Amino acid sequence: MRSAVPQLIAFGGVGLVAFVVDVGTYNALRATVMTDQVIWAKVVSVAVATAVAWVGHRYLTFRSTRRPAVATELVLFLLANAGGLLIAAGCLFVSHYVLGFRSTLADNIAGNGVGFALGTAFRYFAYRFLVFSPAKGGTA
Repeated sequence: MRSAVPQLIAFGGVGLVAFVVDVGTYNALRATVMTDQVIWAKVVSVAVATAVAWVGHRYLTFRSTRRPAVATELVLFLLANAGGLLIAAGCLFVSHYVLGFRSTLADNIAGNGVGFALGTAFRYFAYRFLVFSPAKGGTA
């Protein structure tokens, strides 16, 4: 467990930067060009934050276990983030459309609070055991 602490700290730091990019992009889109498109605003903001996160995790958090096959790693990373996006967008959908909580604050709590927390847990384990896990028989 001790060896996982620096990795968790790096994961948190990169995640914090990606979170700020996600929330900032989401709210900028909601305030300007996507005022009535809450789900699409979230999709775009997560896509931008995903690009930031991949670079950070590849070159900082998981630098010692990243795959030599960059394309394979990127595809797996995108799939893991699609899972995280579905979790966040699902929380936002339920709050906004099913429960009727339509304020900006409620949307942020659902998508950038609850959805982010659940999606982050999912992404960490996907990154750790799937994306940045060296191939069996390969070198780290």
